[in-house]
Amino acid sequence: MVSKACIVGAYQTKLEALAGLPAVELFVIVPPYWKGPEGTTVLEERHTAGYQLIVSPMRWNGHFHIHYYPELPRWVRQLRPDILHMDEEPYNLATYLGLRAGKAAGARTLFFTWQNLLRVYPPPFRWFELANFRLADYAIAGSADAADVLRRKGYAGPLAIIPQFGVDAAQFRPPAREGRGQPLRVGYAGRLVPEKGVHVLLEALAGLSAPWQASIVGEGPERPALEELARRLGIAERVEFAGRLRSTDMPAWYASIDVLVLPSLRRPNWVEQFGRVLIEAMAMEVAVVGSDCGEIPRVIGGAGLLFPEGDARALGEHLAYLAGHPEERLRLGRAGRERVLAHFTQERIAAQTYDVYQAVMAAGPAVGGGV
Repeated sequence: MVSKACIVGAYQTKLEALAGLPAVELFVIVPPYWKGPEGTTVLEERHTAGYQLIVSPMRWNGHFHIHYYPELPRWVRQLRPDILHMDEEPYNLATYLGLRAGKAAGARTLFFTWQNLLRVYPPPFRWFELANFRLADYAIAGSADAADVLRRKGYAGPLAIIPQFGVDAAQFRPPAREGRGQPLRVGYAGRLVPEKGVHVLLEALAGLSAPWQASIVGEGPERPALEELARRLGIAERVEFAGRLRSTDMPAWYASIDVLVLPSLRRPNWVEQFGRVLIEAMAMEVAVVGSDCGEIPRVIGGAGLLFPEGDARALGEHLAYLAGHPEERLRLGRAGRERVLAHFTQERIAAQTYDVYQAVMAAGPAVGGGV
């Protein structure tokens, strides 16, 4: 497997679960760091039991469409995997070079996609995409919308719908929440960019009469504007901008809040693909409130509250209700964890991925090696 996402320590529990399944010998190639729009994420080697984590240099690090691993062909020739799983979008250069290297070594190949809006890319990215559709023996889409987009763009091969990562239910374990009173502790975690709608949350909080405190985790270009908005709304003293936290520090942060809000806003070139913070909070029995943007309603199901995206008044009404009804926060929290245990654990995601691997191998002869 080749995955820049797996530099995040919390995500590596899926790899341990996958490596523990029958007849799996797992090698995972990751870069030493990734330069994302919110800053540089350095490799966290936290959960590495049962598989080999290979750190390989990346060229054009931080460039989503054109980054690639110059040493990947050598690793593929050396390891001779049965399956090469590129945990990357099909329109990326890294995926194209990876699938070519896999095919040259006799491996079965697959890619992953989150893209849930129909977008036709200019050359050479459309060429990469079409070539990868031909090269891949299987594809995994993170959501039903992403699967639909993949079909509409011309991919005709076998396809499974599996979120990229789940939650380690042992690591994200709820604390005792009974007896908590006021103030209501509200949290947001994610990128600080306009499409995440943090300004909607601040406006909703400003109209809340019940006592509250808020913690905003994450970084991004909108942080100065959001801090200024909090000052203008007269709520700056009650809003903490906590910056980025390591993935392994997130459970303690979730334990410190009563409600997590994900107020995402649709944009012409973006819609919420999943909202991983929702399942992390739900696993911790934190009540969740989300906008109706993209995949959020499907992730929450009946285990949280929804409001029309951009509607600060509706969000404020939900928060006011939860502030006055701690028993409802507890009920939603328990329902959230039950939903995560049923659908979104790392073990479940690993088992579904393993089913894909078995299907890939059943479609053709094994050529030796690991995954």
